[in-house]
Amino acid sequence: MSFPPVYRFPEVHGHRGCRGLLPENTLPAFREALRLGVDVVELDVVISADQQVVVSHEPWMSATICRTPAGLPIVPAEQRQHNLYELSYAHIREYDCGLTRHPGYPQQQPVPAFKPLLREVVAELENLARALGRAPVGYSIEIKSGVGEEPRFQPAPARFLELVLAELRALHILPRTTLLSFDKRILQLARPALPTLPLCLLVEDAEPVSAHLNALGFRPEVLGPDFRLLTPMLAAELREQSIKLVPWTVNEVPDLRRMLALQPWGITTDYPDRLLALRGF
Repeated sequence: MSFPPVYRFPEVHGHRGCRGLLPENTLPAFREALRLGVDVVELDVVISADQQVVVSHEPWMSATICRTPAGLPIVPAEQRQHNLYELSYAHIREYDCGLTRHPGYPQQQPVPAFKPLLREVVAELENLARALGRAPVGYSIEIKSGVGEEPRFQPAPARFLELVLAELRALHILPRTTLLSFDKRILQLARPALPTLPLCLLVEDAEPVSAHLNALGFRPEVLGPDFRLLTPMLAAELREQSIKLVPWTVNEVPDLRRMLALQPWGITTDYPDRLLALRGF
């Protein structure tokens, strides 16, 4: 495929590390994403009972990918009983979330893996980047907050944000971090708390983006729509508003090519190797 002379290849965002290749949100997946050459690592964070910032997509142990400390499968109907917000991090670490291959990703290589702390992920990637002699990676951090999820599965949004921002400050990665959320309350609290931090509103429904932005009350630096919602018209509208576009989660080569034609700022993918392979075309 050919691009106009002013074309810039979008940032490659490794979704949950590289979920298509290794277990999601685990140290092996993040290390491999960095070795592949991603520009940005995308990950999700929740909170443990002892107020630790844990890297996990759900605030419970998913029956699809996790096993109990005894090594047994988790019964799907009981997965929410394995509530991370009710477990200490020491207990969370006893579960394995890497040996069970996700059925949606046949190329994924199972490896023993636990849910790491955010600080562990950052330390691992900062050290690996130095060892590889490459520039430090960017971080795209989604706060997995949901309306109605507190107080059972998460703290109140203000406390959730406080814990995450404290960790980001301590890790000295704020200049390379974008904060993401579907929960507009998180972004509305983050804007005055840290005005220089880039914010990304995530969108997954067919409601007009203008309605989402009106409900948010300000213009975020980034919009992250489900890629299936993205049209040339929407991409053009966002460019006119100087909002960076980073669609998710784009995995198949034809879809990657279609997204590339829309010239987004970045693309989030479970298969960064597939997107990186298109750089030369």
